[in-house]
Amino acid sequence: MDETGNDAGRDAARAKLPWELHPALTEERLAACARLLARGRADAVAHADPWMGDDAWSIGCRAYSFSRNRLRQAAEGGRYRWLGVLDATHHFVFLIEGVPVRFFRGDAEEPSKRTLRQQESEAQQLALALGDADRAEGLMFCLAVETGEGGEVTRVVFLALRGEDGAAECFWPVPLDHADVSAPPGRNAGAALTPPLAAGTMRRRG
Repeated sequence: MDETGNDAGRDAARAKLPWELHPALTEERLAACARLLARGRADAVAHADPWMGDDAWSIGCRAYSFSRNRLRQAAEGGRYRWLGVLDATHHFVFLIEGVPVRFFRGDAEEPSKRTLRQQESEAQQLALALGDADRAEGLMFCLAVETGEGGEVTRVVFLALRGEDGAAECFWPVPLDHADVSAPPGRNAGAALTPPLAAGTMRRRG
């Protein structure tokens, strides 16, 4: 396919909305999940101690764990009746009214091969949620958490990806305001984190 065709395909994906894929994937629910992920990462950044050895890798691991825990606690505490957990392991899959969704930290435009690996339980749950095994074949729903050089969240994008190449059938930036992604006050928040996370430890988006 030529460059024009690829651009047309991406434009079509961006035009498709999550709730057109499944009515459970509403803007309000996706925004709530994105806020939980953003706040989990903000907590990890705020509590990082670069002078004790924290770096982009350790902060990233902690941020994934904190974000996962935010979702799990919200589900178990009944904060959102539509929120559940399908897989509580490091693969972590949560549910929005029975629809399986994952999250990852990285460029929404370029999901990694690891991101595209799908567990059998996740595939089965999606087929059940969609009510159509053929429609669910090779399909997965993800939230991509994009970050800046200091580890802060810059954007969260809902993706519907299909196949080994991760063809995007939906690319929808979740509306978030500054309060959703800001680090809470803490001894290591702000500029103190910047020196150990110099340019090159995290890729700058173009």
